[in-house]
Amino acid sequence: MNRSARAFWLRSPGHGELRDVTLAKPAEDEVLVRALYSGISRGTETLVFRGGVPESQHAAMRAPFQEGDFPGPVKYGYLSVGVVEAGPAALIGRTVFCLYPHQSRYVVPVNAVTVVPERVPAARAVLAGTVETAVNALWDAAPMIGDRIAVVGGGMVGCSVAALLARFPGVRLQLVDSDPARAKTAEALGADFATPDEALGDCDLVVHASATEQGLTRSLRLLAAEGTVVELSWYGDRRVSLPLGEAFHSRRLSLRSSQVGTVSPAARNGRTYADRMALALDLLADPALDALITGESAFEDLPRVMPGLASGDVPALCHRVRYAGTD
Repeated sequence: MNRSARAFWLRSPGHGELRDVTLAKPAEDEVLVRALYSGISRGTETLVFRGGVPESQHAAMRAPFQEGDFPGPVKYGYLSVGVVEAGPAALIGRTVFCLYPHQSRYVVPVNAVTVVPERVPAARAVLAGTVETAVNALWDAAPMIGDRIAVVGGGMVGCSVAALLARFPGVRLQLVDSDPARAKTAEALGADFATPDEALGDCDLVVHASATEQGLTRSLRLLAAEGTVVELSWYGDRRVSLPLGEAFHSRRLSLRSSQVGTVSPAARNGRTYADRMALALDLLADPALDALITGESAFEDLPRVMPGLASGDVPALCHRVRYAGTD
């Protein structure tokens, strides 16, 4: 059994490195996973890489298998797909998803992994954590047949939400982003596209995921009377100003948050985190979601790639990391 591994660590804000790891022997209720791919969620992970997690949110922002503390040194990440090399016989050789940082091998409890359905390629399964966020957001938002809906912000989360909403019958759906290049992504996902100035108003529901003050302000202005904005953005340590005078009260608008750390109370009774993750993986059978993966690099190159992703020099929705030995 090979128990040597390498892990990506944020040494200090803006500076990453690979470290050697020797893994403990798996216990009876644990599995040893060899990573095939991991994904970089550009919004949250680059905020962590820049050192932008506010002190008040250090505990709330911890990833399930994080080591170290913000702002660093810290091992962070939560989109890993690998193959089980040791553990219960029923799992040996199975492809699994785990909310684990970027590391070539790791040992986790059996209940921390979810088997990837055979019809879902391992390379696409790195999106499971983000699609899970979209599932929770739509449980919170409760869209209805025939709703007029805008998703403002064509990043990884916004596009995942749009991909799921595109399956709803009878909705008027637009993905709204300031980058015209997102039009091609929207088309691949089955959604119409508009820039903020061109977006259709009178929306019953707007899902906001641009993480900008301008995007949230525009979201409020796109609403019909008594419409709702569901806020998915994470602003870190930035403050946001909003026009809550004007027509906010007279039109009885609503602004509510959605966060994946808790299963939406709007979900059916008894739905667990495991249920939500299994659903997200099942939804990834749709090849249209490949449009969310816009770049790939080798794990060994991660210390060089992360600064470019954080600065925007390397444009990406989801950037996929490929591990040695992966075909």
